[in-house]
Amino acid sequence: MSESESARVETCDLCIVGAGIAGLNALFAASRYLTRDHKVILVDRRARVGGMWVDVYSYVRLHQPHPMFTAGNIEWTLGQDRAHLATKREVLDHLRHCIDVIAERVQVDEYFGWEFESQEEVGGAVRATCRAADGRMIVVEAPRLIKAFGLAVAPNDPLDISSKRVHSVSPDYCDIRTGDIRESRAPVWVIGGGKTAMDTAHALITAYPGRQVNLVAGRGTFFSNRDRLLPSGSRRWWTGTVPSTLAAQLSRRFDGTNESEVQDWYRATYGTFLTPQSENFVLGVLSEAENDTISAGLNDVVMDYLEDVVDCNGSTELLLRSGATKAIEPGSWVVNCTGYVKANAGHVYEPYVSPSGAIVSINIHSAVLHLPAFMGYFLGHLLFLDKLGEIPLYEVDWLGLRDKSPMAFPYVLFALVQHNLSLIYDHVPRRVFDENGLDFDKWYPLPRRLPGVARFLLTHRRERERQRRVLDTVRERFDIRCGPLGEQRIPSAG
Repeated sequence: MSESESARVETCDLCIVGAGIAGLNALFAASRYLTRDHKVILVDRRARVGGMWVDVYSYVRLHQPHPMFTAGNIEWTLGQDRAHLATKREVLDHLRHCIDVIAERVQVDEYFGWEFESQEEVGGAVRATCRAADGRMIVVEAPRLIKAFGLAVAPNDPLDISSKRVHSVSPDYCDIRTGDIRESRAPVWVIGGGKTAMDTAHALITAYPGRQVNLVAGRGTFFSNRDRLLPSGSRRWWTGTVPSTLAAQLSRRFDGTNESEVQDWYRATYGTFLTPQSENFVLGVLSEAENDTISAGLNDVVMDYLEDVVDCNGSTELLLRSGATKAIEPGSWVVNCTGYVKANAGHVYEPYVSPSGAIVSINIHSAVLHLPAFMGYFLGHLLFLDKLGEIPLYEVDWLGLRDKSPMAFPYVLFALVQHNLSLIYDHVPRRVFDENGLDFDKWYPLPRRLPGVARFLLTHRRERERQRRVLDTVRERFDIRCGPLGEQRIPSAG
């Protein structure tokens, strides 16, 4: 007898694996079709709701104003100004609140601390096998399964370095505002140039005025300027660019081959950056004030990649990818703020919907939108509307694209969003878009949103054809999975 045959069986109307922002948006969508007579089983390997927010560093904050980080249209109860960037604790509390609100509409049984292991389809049902840390097994049997793996983010380990004279730490295991690092006055070297590095540098500079903080920034990263795209207060009425307008501008510029030209325009028009050399853009958002604080507080910025830290002839040195070295003070702290989304994240390709239509997979190898929260929301609706098998959504190997062309990556995602949202709009009730609280356009007052709505209604089908050609060009250029299910060439090995 197999383990799954001997395990306890729980039946429900829907099983969702993953209790992060993607899973909760899928749960919200499902709750619009199910009732209190139905049951959803929510499974997550972590001890509580929150997904990556459970694991990441304690001083993390949202990139965007908090009202637009939610499940469906569930409102926050925080009582802060709308522009407030929610902290880790505030985000976790809100995601718990989202489940409580949804549980008033449909039964939600929570299985936290259970690792998903496998699934099989038998007799019109999906059987998901899960294991607890103590070895107990359950099989969840349901007509539908949503695997909300999202970006497969895992905590960053400290860098494995050769030197014995420095402290190698990671924000996920060392709160840089407390403990030994707080008591020490030795310099800090932040490794990385993305949002984690900016958060870490900002926290150090504001917590320890005068502390020597340095940055090893690689090729440099630029960010979307929050003041330009998400202005606060009354300025929302008269300044800022509504995100759908920005999307339309990008749509007209990117043809699938000219990412360098588009990046130069975007960086100059909507970007903010710490260093003049800034080639990376991974959808992060930063304000001018944050950027200025970090820039003023940094002691040194090294535009190179760290390979190792070594002890040599009585000195301690950074070894850089270019072959250069840089002496640093013994006792320094080296903080690993490199990327969280890695090729070895552990998830292999599977289509965003199974051939039977019973299993939805939200993962980084078959992305249909730019962010997991949006995928959870819209794929959840399409699943219950029985539309997933008839809409030729394009799926993109999100991770493969980023690895093959980091520069093209964000602009391809803009094209993907424009194409697929156009298709989705033609196949779902209007309330699906009305209830989408993730929509960044809703940061702006209605009069400022109306031109974008009118433009979308008048042009989205014509623009969809253009985006289809752009995405097909991307597939041929980079030899990645990019196209409707069943119509793609399998990318070549290597």
